[in-house]
Amino acid sequence: MTKSTYHHGNLASALVDAALKQVEQGGAEAVSLRDLAQSLGVSRAAPYRHFPDRDALLATVAARGFEDLVALYEAALESPGDGRARLRTGGRAFYDFATKRPGLYRLMFEGDFLNRAEPPAILLAPAEKSYRLLWKLVAEAFPDADDTEVKVRTIIMTSTAHGFLTLDHVGRFRPFMYEPLTHDEMVEAVMRAAMAVSIKGKQS
Repeated sequence: MTKSTYHHGNLASALVDAALKQVEQGGAEAVSLRDLAQSLGVSRAAPYRHFPDRDALLATVAARGFEDLVALYEAALESPGDGRARLRTGGRAFYDFATKRPGLYRLMFEGDFLNRAEPPAILLAPAEKSYRLLWKLVAEAFPDADDTEVKVRTIIMTSTAHGFLTLDHVGRFRPFMYEPLTHDEMVEAVMRAAMAVSIKGKQS
């Protein structure tokens, strides 16, 4: 893509793509509008025609991450097997997403965008859709559960997943803690436990 092409309306997309790459490689702190402008061969002022500041660009990157997560959950809902199998597929897809794209995962789930009094509008729809799709996966896995139980199960599952990922990302699970299981078997065991937790005194 050439500099002249950017001036015809593609700079915003190019900035998001470049920022996404930096987030995935070095985390959100690695993103600089000045550096991005230089790498794309445009003036330092050019990015500000599309994003008022770095925060707005990072919010758009986070939205892209939630859109990718939506696609993963939609694929899981269409995957073969029964409801439990599709939920496991979705759970594994989420774990792989968080593990392979840790910078983006942290921006999405550890950043403060969604905790603000007025969250960035671009984030709201994809973030909510991803959670509603997760609800659907849980509901199909537990067809006898009412709405309250589905929500509780989803909260427990996501809390378990995020807590596990936080420790796993920093290498706190040493081999002696889970052997003779492999690391992958440990991940599967944690996901199974999160998905089959007892709710309302009922054992799943």
